[in-house]
Amino acid sequence: QVRLVESGGGSVQAGGSLRLSCRASGYTYSNYWLGWFRQAPGKEREGVAVIYSNDGRTASADSVKGRFTISLNNAKNIVYLQLNSLKPEDTALYVCAGSDGASLRTWPLDAANYEYWGQGTQVTVSA
Repeated sequence: QVRLVESGGGSVQAGGSLRLSCRASGYTYSNYWLGWFRQAPGKEREGVAVIYSNDGRTASADSVKGRFTISLNNAKNIVYLQLNSLKPEDTALYVCAGSDGASLRTWPLDAANYEYWGQGTQVTVSA
């Protein structure tokens, strides 16, 4: 059973930074996608950033490009999301997600590709 556990959320002022971590356990194969989605009140779930364990390729949402960076410690199966220049509109529950293999149904940021989900960690950005 794959388990994803997030940490690192919190409350910060606009312009501040946070570093989120997602520890993945239970994978019995090497190649899969890990990443982050977010859900804010009144908004659809949004794919934020994802990374492929095999070669490190990434995809990120236009809304966070240049501010957020995803990275992966392959040895420890920990995926990080560095959040910089945070804005109030970044406020959301950030949820870690993992695929069950290398193949994707659609585009990398589509939630339909991901079978495993964590409980989320809250990020709140005040003006």
